[in-house]
Amino acid sequence: MSSQSSAPSVLLEVIATTVSDARLAAQAGADRLELVTAMGEGGLTPSLGLIEAVVAAVEIPVNVIVRPHSRSFVFDADNYAVMLRDVRAIAATGANGVVIGMLGADGEIDRDGLARVIDAADALKITFHRAFDAARDLQKALDVLLGFEAVTNVLTSGGQPSVLQAEQMMRTLVGQTAGSHCTVLAGAGLTVDAVAGFVRATGVKAVHFGSGVRVGGNGLAAVDSQKIARVRAELDAPS
Repeated sequence: MSSQSSAPSVLLEVIATTVSDARLAAQAGADRLELVTAMGEGGLTPSLGLIEAVVAAVEIPVNVIVRPHSRSFVFDADNYAVMLRDVRAIAATGANGVVIGMLGADGEIDRDGLARVIDAADALKITFHRAFDAARDLQKALDVLLGFEAVTNVLTSGGQPSVLQAEQMMRTLVGQTAGSHCTVLAGAGLTVDAVAGFVRATGVKAVHFGSGVRVGGNGLAAVDSQKIARVRAELDAPS
């Protein structure tokens, strides 16, 4: 929280793929982690050992992606069986939440699949990930997600390769969630230099960084604690 501003600081979520990433991000000012493996494939479910180690290593909340493959966001019965097992195992680790996303072949939110995972997640927080950006109609998809009380975050780039190309859509989605239980989490393409202006232009209350806070801007590299600290300072500066 910024002591110089009456408004609460914007939440900063950082992707971690290792225990070292997690520690560096937490020390540099991240508010929350998204723990993934296979970041080059958009993030897949990490091992149970990694989840337990990261939860033990940091004080900040750890959200864990549950995604059994990177082929699509359409899952069959076997995929869901695996996901439900993973969610139940993650619930026992002390993680804060799970990051999930599922669509039907028609480009609509898979409501039944989402409901099943929410049921297995019990008290875990639910973030719906960028499967959202592949939905046929983003505003309609968000309406569906707003019908699920357990979904507390929607990670989105506004349907564009970079969220920086989607300021108008992001403003629309932020307005759509106003007063609700759900927060728009802006991610994909954010940079240290652009984040402050983007937050001002869109009104987002939470941002998500992956390659933008890594060494050399490389998604497969380690996190760069100096970049995270710079983002934190940008977010905390009085507007």
